[in-house]
Amino acid sequence: MSNIVLAQAAEAAGSINPGLAAIGYGLGAVGPGIGVGLIWAAVINGTARQPEAQGQLQGIAWISFVLVEVLALIGLVVYFIASSAA
Repeated sequence: MSNIVLAQAAEAAGSINPGLAAIGYGLGAVGPGIGVGLIWAAVINGTARQPEAQGQLQGIAWISFVLVEVLALIGLVVYFIASSAA
């Protein structure tokens, strides 16, 4: 059953317009961009309110930053897969 669904999805992916894939990636990149902005804004606010916690906040911020950027990279990989399938 799942093989049939995967085959249908692969067949449908073959008809994706590369321009549409680029637009999709552009829209997908907006989320990580907003996320990165929110992460660093929270670090700046937290450091301003409690300067002694700066090191701890930056460690958490870097881990969050990496996780958000991985989402953007996954979107880029999906874009290349979708554009090459066309």
